[in-house]
Amino acid sequence: MEWTDWATGAVRRHGGAAVRAVRRAWTEPGRERDLTVQAGKAALAACVAWAVAGWWLQAPMAFVAPWVAVVLVESTVYRSFVHGLQQLAAITVGTVVATVVALLLDSTMAAMVVVLPAVLLLAQWQRLGSQGVYAATGALFVLTNEQVSLATSGARIAEAVFGAVVGIAVNALVRPPVYLRDTRAALTDAAREAQEILEVVAEGLDDGEWNSYAAGEWQERALRLGRLVDQARSSIGWSRESMRGNHRGRGTRAVAPPGKAYDDALAVLDHVAVHTAGVTRTVLETANHNDKEARPGPRITRPYADFLRHTARAIGLYSQTRFAGTDPLTDGDLTEAVRELRRSLDELHRRLPDAVADDPDALATHGALLAQARRLADQLVRD
Repeated sequence: MEWTDWATGAVRRHGGAAVRAVRRAWTEPGRERDLTVQAGKAALAACVAWAVAGWWLQAPMAFVAPWVAVVLVESTVYRSFVHGLQQLAAITVGTVVATVVALLLDSTMAAMVVVLPAVLLLAQWQRLGSQGVYAATGALFVLTNEQVSLATSGARIAEAVFGAVVGIAVNALVRPPVYLRDTRAALTDAAREAQEILEVVAEGLDDGEWNSYAAGEWQERALRLGRLVDQARSSIGWSRESMRGNHRGRGTRAVAPPGKAYDDALAVLDHVAVHTAGVTRTVLETANHNDKEARPGPRITRPYADFLRHTARAIGLYSQTRFAGTDPLTDGDLTEAVRELRRSLDELHRRLPDAVADDPDALATHGALLAQARRLADQLVRD
């Protein structure tokens, strides 16, 4: 009974997730729609390749054409082209080597013993990249065939070339993939997470209700922020690659192509992630300190919380102006937010000497917080 309930719940969860994915693919642009389109394009490429090679020309090894066409409908046009060349080179070498050895030895088993180690070593050649394994595949197609001849091997290579042409052409001409939307979403997510972390830390410091557990959660979120920034960096790389040889990418106007503005934004988010982790780490170390007197008092924590709020607001506005393409008024809001950020930092500078004049331990703690605040502010002001 328990197993039945578990199975029923699992089916409902996964079924519901599948239904939601289908609904998103149908109603709005996003990853689900992109995956659906790529799957349809791969099927189209296979059908076209088979219709020409198998149905119309009745080629002897017609299955090779749709097989190659399917695997070359890649995630980007550039990747389709590069992998196509690498795959054709690997298949050609494997086919030629296997054909020559099989004709010389006149024994399939003996040819396998000689050919397979050689082509599998060749598969590790850096210039073939991830497509090197197709050298062994091409060799096996030859060696497992009942009759080995130069004609059948030549036909197999020709059909592989035709399949590659079809796969690359379909990927390049039929709604070629563009990842600009994903890049903007990744950058926005990282900025939003940084903003939320700083707001939560500010609220905790202002209320005085922060302890080791809360500070530990803030630190964990700050470390995850670094991973979000890494994802954004990877997404920018995908976006640039998807624009290469992509006629649709040049006509996309919904989002600016990933240029210097995105690189600058990534540099800012990198610094924000590093210094946010620094702030939360300092707060965590302070919360874990056995000497309660070393913890900052309200004279420091409240202006520091005010600084973090201004920083969070500046990061939010920075995200809007850089990634969302908002109106010029937001640029003015960002400028004003940065001015407020500077004022709050100056307030911290004024309060620190009087607050910790006679306490070296407190001075070290407050100095670490102030150093992280200054670095964070400098990065936002500079950009």
